[in-house]
Amino acid sequence: MTGGGELTGGTMRLWGGRFSANGDERVADFTRSIEIDAALALDDVRGSIAHVRGLGRAGLLTDAEVGALVAGLESLARDVEAGTLTWDPGLEDVHMNLEAALIERIGPVAGKLHTGRSRNDQVATDLRLWLRRAIDRLDAAILDMERALVDLAERHPDAVLPGTTHIQPAQPILFAHHLLAYVEMLERDRGRLSDARRRANVSPLGSGALAGAGYPIDREAVADELGFEGVTANSLDAVSDRDFVVETIAAAALGMVHLSRLAEEITWWSNPAFGFVRVSDAFSTGSSMMPNKRNPDPAELVRGRTAGVVAAVTAVLGLLKGLPLAYQRDLQEDKPPLFGAVSTWEASLSVMAGLIATLTIDEKRMREAAAEGFTTATAVADALVRRGVPFRTAHHAVGSLVANVEEAGIGLDAMPDPMIRQALAAADDDAARTLADDPAIGEELRRAAAIDGALASCDVIGGTAPRRVAAALTAARARLGS
Repeated sequence: MTGGGELTGGTMRLWGGRFSANGDERVADFTRSIEIDAALALDDVRGSIAHVRGLGRAGLLTDAEVGALVAGLESLARDVEAGTLTWDPGLEDVHMNLEAALIERIGPVAGKLHTGRSRNDQVATDLRLWLRRAIDRLDAAILDMERALVDLAERHPDAVLPGTTHIQPAQPILFAHHLLAYVEMLERDRGRLSDARRRANVSPLGSGALAGAGYPIDREAVADELGFEGVTANSLDAVSDRDFVVETIAAAALGMVHLSRLAEEITWWSNPAFGFVRVSDAFSTGSSMMPNKRNPDPAELVRGRTAGVVAAVTAVLGLLKGLPLAYQRDLQEDKPPLFGAVSTWEASLSVMAGLIATLTIDEKRMREAAAEGFTTATAVADALVRRGVPFRTAHHAVGSLVANVEEAGIGLDAMPDPMIRQALAAADDDAARTLADDPAIGEELRRAAAIDGALASCDVIGGTAPRRVAAALTAARARLGS
């Protein structure tokens, strides 16, 4: 929005020249955003300083005016950082508050600050500057979370977890392998943030309200001063684009979903019925009624707050879907979901990193659970396949062995030779029937049915074999550092 300024009832209306009557107080209350966009204050000041210097290079300000404006803006920045600047809700938003404060400090020359600039390209610039800082903080928080996972995996390199599908026993896996799966998710989260940052890192300043600045401002020089990689190519798009907001919130939503999945597992694993982990007292809460309770509340809240971040994506997409070009006041509503999503994700990463770093693991109970449900059956079938038996035949034969050992009340690693020979002799394949007469086949299959044998058999890149997981941990540690 552009226009002159006037003082009405003690309140400066920087756009009021067109209007002859005061606005309704209900409209003022309804439209103001200072409570939200004050978060952009330092970015607004930084953008204004670069804009002032650009006006100076264009010959629109004298050196003395540039000096006065920059000095005034820097003093505002110091007060913002110190928390001593008073925000006036009557001035609607952060941009008007800062400009009004500047006028009070340095006088009429402050009225030249807005030359060649609209609040439309101003807020678009501020938001991109804020977003860059936010993404950099989030990236650091993700790295801390990854380090917590890798640290825990390195402390328990031999711990065995019952891997599940359909929440049923499936195959034994190393606990470290499970943790590294989340490291992979978090790395993809970092990649999405990096992509969003790259696309956001262009300067809209100089686009004006919608048609471009009416003065020969060197947009690229201003962008360079602000650390942008370039300038926007179309003024209409520049002031109304919020793709970068959507991308960042979408990355946050998916990142929160990843944390929520881990939080869900922590809540189950910490239940005494599982007994795999114990959440430290520092990250647990009690019950107001039941003295025995230990609740993993931080994990539960991460799980719950994920819903709000997912909803924020829908909110901003819904906000944008019907907007014509260029700027519309609807876009004021992009900040609450963005700021909220970033804040929630950052806090969730921090609390989950602390929870993981202080988690106690019961390796014995994990290993016992990994042996339940005949989880090594696939490894036994694979052993038969390596001896020339077709997989479907091996699958059927091992299925019958599972039924037999279950009835006998023993594990696959204790199945006797006669039981094995009988299952192979009944198979519909010559290779299987031939193996029934091999005196070594019983011991071979029992080794495959042991937890360690099953783990070692998954010896491919990305598999849970101990040497593969050790290599993956080494690579993760080298990438993440200490």
